[in-house]
Amino acid sequence: MKIIVNLNKGLKPLAQAVNAIPIFGKYMQRTSKSTRLSLQAQNNRIGWLLVLPSLLIILAVTAQPILSTFYLSFFDASTSPNLPREFIGLENYTDLMTNRVFWATIQRTLYFMVVSVGLELLLGMGIAQLLHTRPFGWQFLRISLIIPWALPTIVNGAMWRWIYNADYGALNALLQQLGIIKSYVPWLIDPARAMNLVILADIWHTVPFVALVLQAALATLPAEMEEAAAVDGANAWQRFWRIRLPLLRPAILVILIIRSVEAFRVFDIVYVVTNGGPAFGTVTASYLTYQETFTYGKLGSGAALSFMISVVTLIVAFFYIRFLYRPGENA
Repeated sequence: MKIIVNLNKGLKPLAQAVNAIPIFGKYMQRTSKSTRLSLQAQNNRIGWLLVLPSLLIILAVTAQPILSTFYLSFFDASTSPNLPREFIGLENYTDLMTNRVFWATIQRTLYFMVVSVGLELLLGMGIAQLLHTRPFGWQFLRISLIIPWALPTIVNGAMWRWIYNADYGALNALLQQLGIIKSYVPWLIDPARAMNLVILADIWHTVPFVALVLQAALATLPAEMEEAAAVDGANAWQRFWRIRLPLLRPAILVILIIRSVEAFRVFDIVYVVTNGGPAFGTVTASYLTYQETFTYGKLGSGAALSFMISVVTLIVAFFYIRFLYRPGENA
């Protein structure tokens, strides 16, 4: 044993001397780097092989509708089967780009997306923090969160339409009993207020999803880091801002992508609560697509609009990934 220990002690200076030589040092660094790259390449290859069956199924299901929609957007097509289709090139796209109604709809849709997703993230983070502290009755609270999220969006919209009703709505009855209003208020006759009330209904429906995802992510965070920070004198806000929030970035990224895409193509709750009114004040991009396609019978224009919505959602997802995804921090 003493011979082995002495041999290791004797070889250590030799290894240091070899690494000190520029040629051998660079060779060892290059060999180590190439080993790491080869391992990373193998992991990436295995990952692609694992997701390849799912990607093929998704491609088989979605490729044909996407290509058909893109092809149809270059035609002046109608919902009537008796009318011929005329190839008009990019005219559907140019008409949309020069249409003030289209840009006003995009602005309303972006407003809906930013306000709803932002408030959902803030409220969901607060609820997740509360559940993470495990107060009295926290299990009942977590189970009760599933109820709004489990409701179908159509049912949720019908419920909120009844709440906002100007004649017998629950909101008017509650506010009148509390003495806040003297008479019933027609909540959905003002376009700006109607849009905000639709956003409120959407927030009530989707905040539980955000809260449950963040609470699950909080449960996986290592407690040792926060304990060490508390010993060093960091307060609760500093521990949240410096430790929890950076570690929650992957979960927040997933939430932002899913909810932003859903919010930008929102249709059903708008259709049920306001039907696009009043004065087209709650018409979103998807609702405009529905009107162009089925109300006005313009298949080509509706196809171009739906394809442009898909492009915008991809841009939003790329923006989130570009500015929030940090693979080095998760390694």
